[in-house]
Amino acid sequence: MIGKSPKAARFSLVLTSLLIVSLLLAACGGAAGPAETGSEAASVSNASDSGSTAAVSASGLKEVPRNRTHIFMGGGREGQFVDHELWNPYAIGSNHQIGPNIIYEPLAFYSAFADEELLWLAESYEYNDDFTELTIKTRQGINWSDGEPFTAEDVAYTLDTLREIGSAVRWGVDVQQFVEEVELVDENTVVVHLNVPAPRFFYFMTYKYDIGVYIVPKHIFEGQDWTTFTAFDLDKGWPVTTGPFTVVASSPEQKIFDRRDSWWAADQGLAPMPQMERVIRLPAPPEQQAIQAFITNEIDTGFTMQPTSFTTIFAENDAITTHSGREAPYGYLDWWPVSMYVNNEKEPYNDARVRWALSYFIDRQQVVDIGWSGANTISRIPMPPYPPLMRYFDKIEPIFAEYNTSEFNPDKGTALLEEAGFTKDGDGNWMKPDGTPFVIDAMFPQFLSGMALVVVEQLKNQGIDVRPSSPPDYLDRFSSGDYEVQFFGHGGSVRDPYYTLRLYQSSSKAVPGDHQVNFSKWSNPEYDAIVDQVFVTPMDDYETLENLFYDAMNIWLPELPDIPLTELYHRIGHNNTYWTNWPEGDDAYVNGASWHLTHLMVLWNLEAVEE
Repeated sequence: MIGKSPKAARFSLVLTSLLIVSLLLAACGGAAGPAETGSEAASVSNASDSGSTAAVSASGLKEVPRNRTHIFMGGGREGQFVDHELWNPYAIGSNHQIGPNIIYEPLAFYSAFADEELLWLAESYEYNDDFTELTIKTRQGINWSDGEPFTAEDVAYTLDTLREIGSAVRWGVDVQQFVEEVELVDENTVVVHLNVPAPRFFYFMTYKYDIGVYIVPKHIFEGQDWTTFTAFDLDKGWPVTTGPFTVVASSPEQKIFDRRDSWWAADQGLAPMPQMERVIRLPAPPEQQAIQAFITNEIDTGFTMQPTSFTTIFAENDAITTHSGREAPYGYLDWWPVSMYVNNEKEPYNDARVRWALSYFIDRQQVVDIGWSGANTISRIPMPPYPPLMRYFDKIEPIFAEYNTSEFNPDKGTALLEEAGFTKDGDGNWMKPDGTPFVIDAMFPQFLSGMALVVVEQLKNQGIDVRPSSPPDYLDRFSSGDYEVQFFGHGGSVRDPYYTLRLYQSSSKAVPGDHQVNFSKWSNPEYDAIVDQVFVTPMDDYETLENLFYDAMNIWLPELPDIPLTELYHRIGHNNTYWTNWPEGDDAYVNGASWHLTHLMVLWNLEAVEE
């Protein structure tokens, strides 16, 4: 804001950002998608009292009362599910977040909020003394929904196949890198022989947030091409599950799950049978429609929303709460710090001086104040400041003193660009070393539009031609490396630093999908070697881990592969009209995101509101 007072500059930025948001929404129709026509979003709206039936457009389904139906709105592309026939969580294009996360049960759950591990399909596990063998005992008395028994053979088959096909599917790189052999001892015992000490391998397989190995049925997946097999045929009862819900309908407009008559976990006393008889998942509309759906009790929960949306909802519906009740920040600190990613394989972003210059041009406090309405905090590195991780933040404070990722200093940014050969033309616009304009194509998902457009305006005010967009295929392009600049988050560490560090290893560049992927396309052999040492270090060897983390960040921070901006708070609405006991407050039993791998824990904990 050269030549303007701070107050005038701030006001101008607000107006400009709001104008751009409105223009982008008009041009794109909203990345979440247009209004549904004849979809479940319309039919559910007629079921707003507890005695009514939640209507479904799919034929042949039984009637289920609204007060025994759990409805989630979120995910999809342009108002539709593009993966409605894709129930193999390993297939290319599959996403566990909208359905498979409640179909494929894990060996164990981990709740970061409760800091507790809950053994599930696994009854026990044990390492040998040097962490090169992992023995897993599976529970007895568990069947897949087609009647076939679940056994350790399914575990062995899953790991063996991942080891064989490697980078072709999600988690294949991790298993291939560390597993030497999988030995099936008997129907309830499998021994994983590891080629290096791997004290966190079982934790890697455990469901937490978006990380965890999906155990699939050998009798259905064997002989199939995991990259293309859909595992979907309702006439055959596919997808099969060991969980409490089966898929009864799946279309672009909705995914419907009905409760099974029995569930092994309830029979064995591990969890109560879920009280809802039906779960419906609807694709996300533009946020204004989601607001209305909460107000009219059409939905029970949804995707994360902007802070200002909740003031509107609260004014119209007393039954809506969030993780923090009805008070700001209207949610909880997620594991997903947001950065401005730059593609390190493309010029000029392959130059650390350019990356640092862009960082110095960004006023992060203004991003928080305007882009998040003040309801957020600044992120310094792509790792959330969760209590178990704070020792690692403390360790690298001396590096922060020299490489301060939250520093707003346009003069430093200007000096770095000039050092890299950039110049300004007569109008104050940056030109690249080859004499062409410095143009940035910046993509973002709609739920990050507020903060992203503030950054866009800040960079424009420094003389960079930034062209923002929110295309419907942004995630596909981002995942494949077909991008220049992208606003997105990080799914890494919650308990120890390994999984954040893993995000930047060279081997992670080949991982398909959008979880545990090296989106920045940055690589450094010395860094890779340090992270490999972290993997083989026990999770409770804090001194060694702190020193290794310091060494890794002493490489990462000067390089700055992507540009940290803010934390992300999951602002998720909880509708208490039909369901209570949502995970809220300091005693929350798990994070509340319906798209995470731990969502089944929420479903079995929710309690129906009696008439």
